[in-house]
Amino acid sequence: MFGNPETTTGGRALKFYASVRLDIRRIAAIKDGDTVTGNRTKVKVVKNKVAPPFKQAEFDIMYGEGISLEGDLLDLGVEHKLVQKSGAWYSYGDERIGQGRENAKQFLKDNLDVRDKLEKELRAALGLPTSAEAAIAANAEDVDEEPTGRTRKAKA
Repeated sequence: MFGNPETTTGGRALKFYASVRLDIRRIAAIKDGDTVTGNRTKVKVVKNKVAPPFKQAEFDIMYGEGISLEGDLLDLGVEHKLVQKSGAWYSYGDERIGQGRENAKQFLKDNLDVRDKLEKELRAALGLPTSAEAAIAANAEDVDEEPTGRTRKAKA
């Protein structure tokens, strides 16, 4: 017996008919003292007919907030060597931004200028538009392109 023993309920049709299937797992609870404030979540793409399958993502889901932008910025910053992590300390440039992941996330929430600067550097490193307005403008340009040249026959 190899693979995952879990099955999708609803018979065989759902497995074949679905365009995208995701396996969502809680990895760990995020705590503030004794109270749980969120979950570290891992998502695996099991099936995808519209994009590359078998990708994985990890992110924080904070209660009452949603997916944590600051947590994603920290993770990507460490991955792309914009944020240095030595032991439990996180540093951005010459500044230590926090001891522990939660303190570093709180620092980014409190200091919006540092968070925005980190986000712009990450977008530049990843080759993404540097702002939401630029992304919207880029998508609008794609829509405004000339049509494909196909014509429809008029009904008689």
